[in-house]
Amino acid sequence: MAKTAELSCRCGKVGGHVTNATPNTVNRALCYCDDCQAALHHLGRTDLLNQYGGTDVVQVAPASLTFHRGNELIVGLRLTPKGLYRWHASCCNTPVGNTFGPGLPFVGIVAQAFDMGATNADRIFGAPLGAGMGKFATGNPPRDMIKLTPRLIVHAVRLVLGWKFGGGTWPHPFFDRETRAPTHPITVLSPAERKALRPLCGPTPTSSPTR
Repeated sequence: MAKTAELSCRCGKVGGHVTNATPNTVNRALCYCDDCQAALHHLGRTDLLNQYGGTDVVQVAPASLTFHRGNELIVGLRLTPKGLYRWHASCCNTPVGNTFGPGLPFVGIVAQAFDMGATNADRIFGAPLGAGMGKFATGNPPRDMIKLTPRLIVHAVRLVLGWKFGGGTWPHPFFDRETRAPTHPITVLSPAERKALRPLCGPTPTSSPTR
């Protein structure tokens, strides 16, 4: 049965919900890419990475996500001028949605954002269906923790196509429908700032975080 899944930043100032939340209407996966690792290092939120540098992400339709508290505290981060938009709560640096532009309709939310109050990511969304970019995993993870499965690929493609052609894009929590412009302020890292994060990330980190 579909549910409304509540989400919150760590300090509680930003809150929202996802409607029609079931294992069949969202996509849950682990991402080990060095960009996701770098972003969390930059935000000082490596507590959201698993022991192998992976991020547990729940991908939802943009139109299903609404912020009802602290919307004015949401800001964006891009690691490069054309990189993914990484939205987070400025109060405590909790990620609340990763997305491309509205032309590719999905929002990826860290699963831990749903583990507040009565909501629980495992209970509502089920376990991750697989993983992506396992080549950037750190340490020696079990194969099944970094495996890209056919089930994950098929499920993700089916959902995104359904959202694109079935009205799942608008209203979008991060973009204006008329102008397609972002609705929150964005910071883009300089090439030097991005380069400084690389030694912290997988597959073989050579530096330790300084904060």
